Amino acid sequence: MGDTVVLNPGLGVGHLVPMVELAKLFLRRGFAVTVVVNGPPAGKETDTSAAVARAAAANPSVHFHVLPTPPDVDADGTAPDAAEAPNPFVLLRRMNAPFRDYLRSVLPSVRALVLDMFCFCVDAVDVAAELRLPVYVFYTSSASSLAVNLHLPHMQAQIGATSFGEIGDAPLCFPGNRPFKPSELPKLALDRNNEVYRSFLHAFERIPESSRGILVNTFEWLETTALRALRDGACVPGRATPPVYCVGPMVSSGGSSKKKQHECLEWLDAQPESSVVFLCFGSMGTFSKRQLQEIAVGLEKSGQRFLWVVQTPRGDSGGPDMLAGASADPDLAALLPEGFLGRTGGRGLVAKSWAPQGDVLRHRATGAFVTHCGWNSTLEAIVSGLPMVCWPLYAEQRQNKVFVVEEMGAGVEMAGYDGEIVAAAEVEAKVRWVMETEGGRALRERAMAAKEKARQALSDGGASQVAFADFLKDF
Repeated sequence: MGDTVVLNPGLGVGHLVPMVELAKLFLRRGFAVTVVVNGPPAGKETDTSAAVARAAAANPSVHFHVLPTPPDVDADGTAPDAAEAPNPFVLLRRMNAPFRDYLRSVLPSVRALVLDMFCFCVDAVDVAAELRLPVYVFYTSSASSLAVNLHLPHMQAQIGATSFGEIGDAPLCFPGNRPFKPSELPKLALDRNNEVYRSFLHAFERIPESSRGILVNTFEWLETTALRALRDGACVPGRATPPVYCVGPMVSSGGSSKKKQHECLEWLDAQPESSVVFLCFGSMGTFSKRQLQEIAVGLEKSGQRFLWVVQTPRGDSGGPDMLAGASADPDLAALLPEGFLGRTGGRGLVAKSWAPQGDVLRHRATGAFVTHCGWNSTLEAIVSGLPMVCWPLYAEQRQNKVFVVEEMGAGVEMAGYDGEIVAAAEVEAKVRWVMETEGGRALRERAMAAKEKARQALSDGGASQVAFADFLKDF
């Protein structure tokens, strides 16, 4: 058996970034690491493609292997004869064959596989079983979300042929979580007949029996209740849960030349300490022109300094498209209110498409974070000690919002996020509240306390360092 660990991050930038940070942990322990990434559908450059290029440039010691896309996949990620809307798992399942071929070519050197949860949605674990390779899961979101998802097949069985979207607003009680409304589940979970949801349930049915352990991007202090539920077996009644190792928070440490040259960091250098509100909604978080204009009006009326990352609108699909091609930079003059850039130029900066989020959040001038509550972004806010204004958009982000606001007490909800439009008045009110009031200062104090706990977890002898060492013993 060799000393190479093969990591497969599945789909999406949000899953790639923490997987690269995990690769660095293995490197520091003397392992060789290969991150296997899926090639984009033919003729399409995706956001993930750009993220892979940035990660490879910043981490020359990590080997990145791009799998060839099978010829039976069209540019939208579906089979040529597909009658349904694009399904990211169609592409991912078809990647099992080239994944198997690659593993066979390097088999003698491979110690183990670490698979993203999405890989279980498409039975990539069967490839590992065929090649007699041990498999571990890297769960890139929270332990609270993991507890929900492992329990979801049991809950779905309890309500039978009914969908969660049909049972009203009575709170759901998942082990290790505060009660939350069905509408705060991912949208795909609201329809039991949704093909992607069925794949999702299938994955979390398989994980307990098919993996030797679960690595989670969190730390013990942050999620004690969820971790207790996972380890006590409450999430999978009558079945065994694999060992759970909290090895986070793993957030991007930067290192690319692109981020060093980004104008926003120079702009932040000229701002007073803790004075800037940073607005960024992830690699797939886009808004309509109408919503962008409401945000702009709210920021202008708030009187606060701001740094805002704006992406080109991608339509009204209601959720992220992991197979979407990379967007062109937004036409700010066409999208934002007339004269907005000129009127706010002295105290605000709008960045097109991308900014080095981790570096912005850690900058001394940044005072608050308006976020979609993706788990990577949530952890970056925590390690930076910043209060959050929570505006969840898709996936498990509504659950993360509940955790940040109600469990941590380090965030406040942007009212109306689940409606058609968040009004400018709400944007103005929440930005002013988090920056100017005693309530906002209380959030900041709790966020700073969480930052210190995160630092302790990652320090020598800290809980996350010990957990990773325990995990390696299983090798």
